[in-house]
Amino acid sequence: MVEPLLSTQGLLKRFGGLLATDNVSIEVRPGEIHALIGPNGAGKTTLIGQLTGTLAPDSGTIHFAGRDVTRLPTHARVRLGLARSFQITSVLREFTALDNVALAVQAHQGHSFRFLADARIDERLRVPAREGLDAVGLGTRADALASALSHGEQRQLEIAMALAGDPKLLLLDEPMAGMGAEESQRMVALLHGLKGRRAMLLIEHDMDAVFALADRITVLVYGRAIASGTPDEIRSHPEVRHAYLGDEAA
Repeated sequence: MVEPLLSTQGLLKRFGGLLATDNVSIEVRPGEIHALIGPNGAGKTTLIGQLTGTLAPDSGTIHFAGRDVTRLPTHARVRLGLARSFQITSVLREFTALDNVALAVQAHQGHSFRFLADARIDERLRVPAREGLDAVGLGTRADALASALSHGEQRQLEIAMALAGDPKLLLLDEPMAGMGAEESQRMVALLHGLKGRRAMLLIEHDMDAVFALADRITVLVYGRAIASGTPDEIRSHPEVRHAYLGDEAA
């Protein structure tokens, strides 16, 4: 049995009287895409916050890459190989696509943004940045301002930036949010191309994308993981059908 790359045991987080995550235990194996789904308010964002270190759990543990990271700060988890994309795009719109990825490469090498000028000329940063853009299908858009990229291209750029640190695990927070059908298809193709080379924990409301990509799926409802299994197991799970998938599971 392959050891999980990421595992949580009994994560619990309260906000006053609200139990945002209720004894959540999940595993993400090396190279797999594990989707995390559930209705709005299910606790997905709270769980991701605990995984990244922006929120401390009230109880429970998080292990990543063979270490207990429950109390480690975010930057230490990043150094271990954890990368995140956000639901809302976080690119620097006034810089080119290449500049954005070069800055991400620079940041992962431990430098600060005061070396911005170097990021715009240093080939040690720009060569891997170009490779990152090629990997997500944006090689021909390297010199375009981020503000000139379509919404879907900006999401692709974010993934290139996340890949700059050669992470072991990508946490993808609704990468298809706000996309049309064509852009969503391109994103699915991109993530499918990364499958097996990077483990991914995918939060996504687009069920077509989830079932096209995921090796395993965990369903959160009111902070509790009500089911975890293969896409076929989730489709046929009676509690999931009742609580979340509804007619989509038919």
